[in-house]
Amino acid sequence: MRFSKPIPNKKKNPHRINEEILAREVRLIDEEKNQIGILSIAQAMDIAREKELDLVEISPEAQPPVCRVLDYGKFLYALQKKAHEAQRHQRKILIKEIKFTPVIGEHDVEVKLRKIKEFLAEGNKVKVTVWLKGRQKRKPEMLETMVARIMEILKEIAEIEAPPKREGFFCHIMIGAKKGGKDAKAKDA
Repeated sequence: MRFSKPIPNKKKNPHRINEEILAREVRLIDEEKNQIGILSIAQAMDIAREKELDLVEISPEAQPPVCRVLDYGKFLYALQKKAHEAQRHQRKILIKEIKFTPVIGEHDVEVKLRKIKEFLAEGNKVKVTVWLKGRQKRKPEMLETMVARIMEILKEIAEIEAPPKREGFFCHIMIGAKKGGKDAKAKDA
C-alpha cells in the first residue's frame, strides 16, 4: 500500500500545518515564494488544497502569521539536509588527559610530551594532571616543583589556556595548540 503523503511521525511537527493553524488571517506566500497577501485561513487552505500542497505556518509570531503553500515532506527534508550539512562542517574538539607524578622518569616524560604533541596536532585540547599518590602526599612541595617543571616544558610546545588549578593532591593545566596555524607547525618540524 502506497501513501501519497508522508506518514507523520509520533513527534510533534516543528511547524503548524493545515488545520493546526489557529490564526483567523494569514499572510500567504505561494510555492514560488511570491507574496499573495493577507487572506482568511479558509481562503489560504482552499488555495493550498487546490494546488494539492500543504499550508505551513512559517512565522507564527508575526502579525498576521506568515504561511507558505508547499509540500511539507520536502520542506522538512530540506531543513534536515541543511542542518546535517552545517553539522558536518563543525570541528569537534576533544579534551585528552595526560597524567604525571613527581617521581616520573625522564624518558617517561619525553614519551608523554610526544603524545601531547600528537593530541595538539590533531586539534584537540589537553588536560595535564599532576598528582600525588601514597607517601608523596606528605610532601605537597613535590607537586609544586613538578608543576613548575611541566609548565616550563609546556610553554615551549603549547599555549596554556588556563593557569594551574590545584584541587587537593591534584593540579590541572589546560593547554591548546599554539596560535599561528601552518607557520607554527613548520617551525616545529
